[in-house]
This record gives sequence, C-alpha cells and structure tokens, in this order.
Amino acid sequence: MKLIHSPLHALHDGGMELFRGELVPCFEMPSRVDHILGAIERAGWAVEGPRDYDDAVLASVHDADYLAFLAGAYDAWRAEGRDGFLLAGAFPARGMRRDRVPTGLHARLGYYSFDAGSPIVAGTWQAARASAHCALTAADLVAAGDRSAYALCRPPGHHAGRAMFGGYCYINNAALAAQRLRDAGFAKVAALDIDYHHGNGTQDIFWTRDDVLFVSIHGDPNTEYPFYLGHADERGAGAGEGFNHNFPLPRGTEWARYAATLDTALDAVAAYVPDALVVSLGVDIFEGDPISGFKLGAETFPLLGARIASLGLPTVLVQEGGYAVSEIGDIVAGVLSAFA
Repeated sequence: MKLIHSPLHALHDGGMELFRGELVPCFEMPSRVDHILGAIERAGWAVEGPRDYDDAVLASVHDADYLAFLAGAYDAWRAEGRDGFLLAGAFPARGMRRDRVPTGLHARLGYYSFDAGSPIVAGTWQAARASAHCALTAADLVAAGDRSAYALCRPPGHHAGRAMFGGYCYINNAALAAQRLRDAGFAKVAALDIDYHHGNGTQDIFWTRDDVLFVSIHGDPNTEYPFYLGHADERGAGAGEGFNHNFPLPRGTEWARYAATLDTALDAVAAYVPDALVVSLGVDIFEGDPISGFKLGAETFPLLGARIASLGLPTVLVQEGGYAVSEIGDIVAGVLSAFA
C-alpha cells in the first residue's frame, strides 16, 4: 500500500472554534498528522508526496465561485487590515435569502459556511489544496492498478459540500477521490464513511447520482454534529434515490452493535456491486475521542479494517477525523494493517 502525505498541511494552524457554546482552541490540529506519521514509520511503511493538480480538478465536485472564495478569503481579510483567524458570525437560516451571494467578506463567510467551528487562517487554502492533492494521488494510484492507497489528508474533507465548508473541512477529499475514479473509467464507486460525524458534504455532492453510492455510519444527528443531516430516511433524490444509506447510532455504542451495523453497511456496498471503494476513515469512533461518543477500543480497529478489506475492492482510504491525538497514530495503523 502506498501512503500519500503533504507537509503543507501544517500551514493550516491556529485559530479557535465555537464548540457546544464555548470558544476553545481547535481540536483539529497539526499534531494529529505527526502521530500518524510516527506510527507509519514505526510500521516500516514508506510515505510519498502528492502529485500536483490544476485547481480546475477541484471543480469536479465543488462550485467554482465557492473555490474562488476559499482561495481569496484570507487575503481579503488582510486587506481590511486584520490578522489572525476568520470565523463566521451569521448564517442564512430559515426565512433568509440564499439565492443571492453577498459581496461583503463577512457576509460571504457566513453564506459559504455552516458553523463557527472552522476558522480560515493564512495557510488554510494551501493546506486544503495539498490535502485534496493527496486524495487525488491515492485515487490515481488505485486507478493505475494499486489494490489500495491511503491519503493522509489534513484538513479533513467529508463535511465540505459542493458550495459550503464546516466541521474543519474545506475541500471534500473523499468526493474528489470518488469522482477521480469515475473519470478514470470505474463505472460505479461506493463511498463508505465511518467517521463519528455524518459526512453531510459527501452526501450533498452525490445526493442526486446513482454512479456513486454513499453509505455512512455515524452518531445520531438528533444529538451529534452536524445535527441536521444523517437520518436513516435520507435516501437520495432523483436518479440518486436509493443510493444513499445512513446508519445513525446512539452515544455509547460499543463494538458488538457497531460491528453488526458495519456488516449491514458492507452488505449495502456489496449489493451495489461497485468497481472501487473510497473510505472516509474517521477514527473519532475511538472510545477516548474528546468530541465523540462511541466506545470502540483500540483493539477493534484492525477488526474494522479487516471487515472493510474483505469486500475485495480496489480501495482509497482518506483520513478524516480523530482527535485523541496521542492514540490516533496506532489506531490508524491498526486499520491500515488490514489492507497492507
């Protein structure tokens, strides 16, 4: 298995987030990657850098105007004589207009974001582009014949929709990988999201499509972020109806129940008969994660990886969440060992 990583992830550093009513330092921090890299090196796996891609590739799953906003937001902030980090303070909620894109920086910030937990700092755009390039490179490797590849993406991506960011995510790496595989000739691709938090952005991007199946196991949105998507009755629309499967689980879920749900989710993937698989590898389902609520011990992650690998599909694994920083490396390595 080839492992792809860019040191440019560290450019996205600093800032605060509003977490359940408190302004706190971001849980999504550069040291997450340091611990994963350390575990990878201890396991003897080599890491290589991503290829470079034109920004037009990002528009295969994102609106061009949204990408232009991300690329220029911090420079516009600096042009106001400001520094530090940007957080949205107002959002177009029910009863407000969404058919007009405002011109002011702070109005556009709230228009394109859906939370106050995803700061934009000086290096956010560069880091997000590099993260996307890691996912695209992993997809190209699998398209060229590798059985699996792992993209160590940071910032993560599965909350980023076609024209929105949030949940620490700015560009949807998993969606880009799935689209890249489609463009390479894979007729049907399945996207399996195992992050604790529902992959609302990936669902948004593929909601009306039948060529990419979206399957997600996550915390119950009645109580868990992102709250407003991820219910079991969300099945897709138009051509995509029936090609979206959500499996919400309550806080406190342990391995036995999770494993049974995973088997059901994998059955849905197998029934689709995809040509390739993209896994949004969120390891915040670990029992020690500070912002999540499942109770999966570290010993279960190789079992989880083996179950997914049993599908026997060409697979791109894309790193998403996981905020128990000191444990994250060994947990990720436990999953990858099933594929390597």
